[in-house]
Amino acid sequence: MTDELTPLWRADEAADATNGKLLPSDAGADWQASGVSIDTRTLNHGDLYTAIKGPNHDGHDHVADAFAKGAAAAMVEHLVEGLGREAKLLQVASTEHGLRALAAAARARTDAKICAITGSVGKTGTKELLAAALGSQGRVTATAGNLNNHYGLPLSLARMPADTDFGVFEMGMNHAGEIAPLSTLAKPHVAMITNVEAVHIEYFESIEGIAAAKAEIFTGLEPDGVAVISRDSPFFDYLSAKAKDAGAKMVWGFGVHSFSNARLLAFEPDAEGARVEATVGSQHIKYRLSMPGKHWALNSVGVLAAAQSMGADLQKTAEALKSVKPPKGRGQMLAIRVDEGLLTVIDETYNASPVAMRAAFNVLAAHKPGRGGRRIVVLGDMLELGDDSEREHSALADDIQAHDFDQVFVCGQYMSDILSALPQDMQGARAATSQQLAAKLADKVRSGDLVMVKGSAGSHMGYVIEALKALGPLETGSA
Repeated sequence: MTDELTPLWRADEAADATNGKLLPSDAGADWQASGVSIDTRTLNHGDLYTAIKGPNHDGHDHVADAFAKGAAAAMVEHLVEGLGREAKLLQVASTEHGLRALAAAARARTDAKICAITGSVGKTGTKELLAAALGSQGRVTATAGNLNNHYGLPLSLARMPADTDFGVFEMGMNHAGEIAPLSTLAKPHVAMITNVEAVHIEYFESIEGIAAAKAEIFTGLEPDGVAVISRDSPFFDYLSAKAKDAGAKMVWGFGVHSFSNARLLAFEPDAEGARVEATVGSQHIKYRLSMPGKHWALNSVGVLAAAQSMGADLQKTAEALKSVKPPKGRGQMLAIRVDEGLLTVIDETYNASPVAMRAAFNVLAAHKPGRGGRRIVVLGDMLELGDDSEREHSALADDIQAHDFDQVFVCGQYMSDILSALPQDMQGARAATSQQLAAKLADKVRSGDLVMVKGSAGSHMGYVIEALKALGPLETGSA
């Protein structure tokens, strides 16, 4: 979005970018848009609404609603019944191609330094870290939420004002071949891969296939671009070679590995987050994070390498990291007043994979429950693991016992089986669905308890969070 004095898109600019036709012909060229939207549910007054034809819904059915909500104009493939003659339209051959054309034009008109981020886990949080860190040093356009696919990435680019200083864009995938066109569109100066893990493995023959799909992010790398890759990954050498083949002038390896040129030296969690010490190139730096978990610290070191590669000041970048809070569902901590005390909840409901599960266990283990409280794990199924589903779920029982958590509550097809592998005193309850489990858990928790809730998005563990929040008011500072 942009301010009222400098519109994001004028009618003639959008028409030129998309090779579209402005309607009505006598008055269609006088609009200007302050944003771009493909969803009337989140449309803002002044947006250019783009009527995408998706597999399940046709955006043309919602054009009238878009205008009722204050859209400046609508990009359409054909005329829509029921609109008045005064409705401002931009007619194009394909609205999906039109959105991509807007994105390409937005990218071409800016001198912003662009960073593209992908990875099996942690890419959204890393994007948030980098965007916030750069915000103190210039105007930033970043992917909103996780708009990282073949619709979301073009939409994010199309929303980038010409005077942007830094662009930070997330790129996700479920299948091979999905990231390459996104990278080609974004043309990043810096391409970052947080890690390669067995996530979405059911769509690949092997984890090596996932690594190859992640390496597609180097496809659109600008000449003399920079790659930032986890040095701790067993695929570092492979990814580094792919980056160099794509023309990268430098590869930053970040992590705890002794060969990392952006290296995490120390990580000390505390009640407010963590203290971090690192070296980035020849510079030694100390800073604070407001998020618990070593995985956040590791990715923050990669963020420092990316920011410096984009021309940002390293010290200012590090200082700004303290202001970043965990995004919703990715480690957000909630304090709920119950029984004249506090119930603390760690919300990890956005998604789940084996590596993310173990990282969340480490976070829970590093925090102390309140007086008389217990560490409680609440788990839903990890999805898209294919033939490895049973084995990966069963393997979590060993990690849970190693941390000696007090109670474990589970739901789902695969996660329910692990309860039997745990000692009797750790077995809280099991249920077929998250809604059923939520009711059982709500009856069992008490003041002082520390509860971590995690599962894949399709497991709908958000029902558990809502049930816990219904037990009492949130303390100030919780969201």
